[in-house]
Amino acid sequence: MTSSAPQTLLIVDDHPLFRKGVIQLIQAEPAFSFVGEAASGKEGIQLAHSLRPDMILLDLNMKDMSGIEVLKAIKDTELDSRVIMLTVSDHAEDLMAALQAGADGYLLKDMEPEDLMRQLGEAAHGKITISESLTQLLVTSLREKSRPTSLSAAGLTDQEGRILERLIEGKSNKLIAREVGIAEGTVKVHVKHVLKKLNLRSRVEAAVWADRCRRQTNS
Repeated sequence: MTSSAPQTLLIVDDHPLFRKGVIQLIQAEPAFSFVGEAASGKEGIQLAHSLRPDMILLDLNMKDMSGIEVLKAIKDTELDSRVIMLTVSDHAEDLMAALQAGADGYLLKDMEPEDLMRQLGEAAHGKITISESLTQLLVTSLREKSRPTSLSAAGLTDQEGRILERLIEGKSNKLIAREVGIAEGTVKVHVKHVLKKLNLRSRVEAAVWADRCRRQTNS
């Protein structure tokens, strides 16, 4: 992590002991600043709006509402928080549902503490964070649908290509707009066009697919 301002972090999980353990890890890491915890999805949405954290750790399965519902509620607003799912589920269906709803990462609760903090550190720098054991599940799911076999075959415009490169880097619409020199709303339109051309439903899927294509081209 760099010496820049600590990343503010909110945790939303209905298991008190798990929350306590993660909070202790976060508070021991100077690169993060723990700002709040929520024991339910509804409370999590309220705190997300009032605290506006840089990052939100979100459980997938909670009693009052699912993590996917909470995720969609957060992503449907102007909040620019990165949302990382932290769950026990290693099912491909849950992984894809979370990514398609806009999750910025998907990590398993059985990770070693040092691995979790490393992944969160990478997420803080805009990188896609998916538990290594789930990477093959994602690749397999991406192969199941018909889509271009390479970046050159995708038919992207130069502008769409520039935006896709920044999606690979995990950058937000706001940051992409600033770098490319266009309005944030225009970036959103370009992202939709990119996803349509690639037959994908989320930014993370597009980033993973494009990065894999680029690696294959360079190998």
